[in-house]
Amino acid sequence: MLAGLAAAQGMGPGDVLVLAQKIVSKSEGRIVDLATVTPSDEALRLAAETEKDPRLVHLILSEAREVVRYRPGVLVVEHRCGAVLANAGIDASNVEPGAEGGERVLLLPEDADASCVRLREALRARAGVSVGVVVNDSLGRAWRVGTVGAALGAAGIAALMDLNGRPDLFDRPLKATQIGLADELAAAASLVMGQADEGCPVVLIRGVPYAPAGGAARDLVRDRALDLFR
Repeated sequence: MLAGLAAAQGMGPGDVLVLAQKIVSKSEGRIVDLATVTPSDEALRLAAETEKDPRLVHLILSEAREVVRYRPGVLVVEHRCGAVLANAGIDASNVEPGAEGGERVLLLPEDADASCVRLREALRARAGVSVGVVVNDSLGRAWRVGTVGAALGAAGIAALMDLNGRPDLFDRPLKATQIGLADELAAAASLVMGQADEGCPVVLIRGVPYAPAGGAARDLVRDRALDLFR
């Protein structure tokens, strides 16, 4: 499908393909039927404190490196990919129910950066195009209300752009300016993708004014030693 899209749209340098996390996770078989989950003792304890389904909490813990914060209705963890997010990014929205109507949930890709590399290589092999690829998800933010599109994976772009040393309008060198380019592209794509029943899981961003580069979404994760709030 993506190779056909690339050919139809005439993709080329400066283009970035943004894919919703859900279609990537589904393609990688990351759907779990909650009926198959037996919660651990730790999951049962934490579920009682957060008022969440113990089976869901079990999956969250299995995907997490560390529990960061929790209270009734909220469970924030550090995912294995390094991102800090609620419920380890697991949810049931836009996930088809099981064969007998059982509830199923979707986990994040095992390694979204690696998923982007594979997608980029497949596009280059099948359609002869070399574009940037971003896997996008909607994440909450610690100091702001509302979710925003963010990059879980990236390839073929500089996910984090360091502009230090470049002059401003008055020829003063920038000293503390890094741009989360992959996140900005993910947020822009989210405006088109929507959050509910829009059914638009792939967005092509054309004319990105930066040369292709090596990079990954993991470059956007703040080093723990520099995290003043954990």
